[in-house]
Amino acid sequence: MKTTKNLFFLLAFSLIAFNCSSDDDNTGGDDDVVPTLNFSDDSNDWSSTVAQGAQTTGANLNVFGWTYTASQIADEIDGLSYNNPTWTIASPQADATHTGFITADETWTNDRFHILAGKVYVQDGVTLTIEPGTIIKGAESTGSNASALIVAQGGKLIANGTASAPIIFTAESDNIALGTNAGTSLSIDDRALWGGVLVLGKAQGSFSGDAVSIQIEGLPATEPGSYGGTNDADNSGVLNYISIRHGGAVIGSDNEINGLTLGGVGNGTTISNIEVVANLDDGIEWFAGAVNVSNAVVWGCADDLLDFDEAYSGTVTNALTISTNVTDHAMEIDGPAGSFQAGFTINGLTMIGDTSATIDGVSGNREYSDLRDGALCTINNVYAYGFRAGSDVELDDATSVENYVDGNITFSNWQVVYPTGDDNSVMWNDTTVE
Repeated sequence: MKTTKNLFFLLAFSLIAFNCSSDDDNTGGDDDVVPTLNFSDDSNDWSSTVAQGAQTTGANLNVFGWTYTASQIADEIDGLSYNNPTWTIASPQADATHTGFITADETWTNDRFHILAGKVYVQDGVTLTIEPGTIIKGAESTGSNASALIVAQGGKLIANGTASAPIIFTAESDNIALGTNAGTSLSIDDRALWGGVLVLGKAQGSFSGDAVSIQIEGLPATEPGSYGGTNDADNSGVLNYISIRHGGAVIGSDNEINGLTLGGVGNGTTISNIEVVANLDDGIEWFAGAVNVSNAVVWGCADDLLDFDEAYSGTVTNALTISTNVTDHAMEIDGPAGSFQAGFTINGLTMIGDTSATIDGVSGNREYSDLRDGALCTINNVYAYGFRAGSDVELDDATSVENYVDGNITFSNWQVVYPTGDDNSVMWNDTTVE
């Protein structure tokens, strides 16, 4: 970043110039010119233009070979290959249906389909263990009856899959067979067929009114859904080699369930090798908390692919986002809602855009990132390509601009394959400047 002192001077001079011009007659002279922060000029310090395939940064795509994403589009993305995981189910059993509250420890085995019939809650003090290679299907539903797996505060989910036997959450209409990674009846365009997975912990967040905990988005206020607290080391279990597909059921106006919702999850929780595909709302959304996440891929969700809120303070390492026509942003970054201030870090991210034709009423913005509401973050080692002309990284409000000037929003080592005609002056956009 260019020198912070100069940036402070520019902002201070802007305020002085504005106040003087309101008292004096307008003469149209140089005194009426208000200096502004030049976000795009500063970006020369941390971003560069590269040819596609020439990057030296971004995500390591080799770790995503087990995913459904790789099975569908590995041929289209350099560095992404498909390993076709399959596993043996010696004695298949009848489906097991789950609903309501899990009140004692239990294990879901991989020898049968497990059906979520409505919401299933792992209660405080209870551990749900899911074997590698287990396939869980959400019954098709919307509104308050939407199917979802919710790990409540104090509950634990031990879902420790492997690359050769991942744990799969999908829709009941998916014709996937036991012991396989993908069916043929659904595609990237099949969304909102069930809800999603929510993990709720006791780690700190920044909430309106400085509340210690609040109700999670995506669950009715009448149902258990509290998250937040004071224990950043809170442990909600292990999520490893998990694929979540075709979710995002609508429970109310502008209220859908994310593919994976992490609400106040502590850094005692292990989350790695996560895939979210074809969700109607965000792919992965962090609400507060301190959990670290590694090796995450999100493809074809209809809002934002990665979404950060309420002073999430963990680190995301090695992530891949792949937009489709319906995607809004690869990343949406919101700041604290209360007085507690904290930001997150990203180390290693590849963002792949979408340039297909716009469909009125359907297509999303398909842009890089939106930083708003006093965002706080550090985003390092990024490779981005395939975005539409005019796409940008936006500072959307005065508080985010101030955070950037103060060094509380920082970027390093971004390499971008620009659309024809675009450059840093287009991509890096302070939208508070009129």
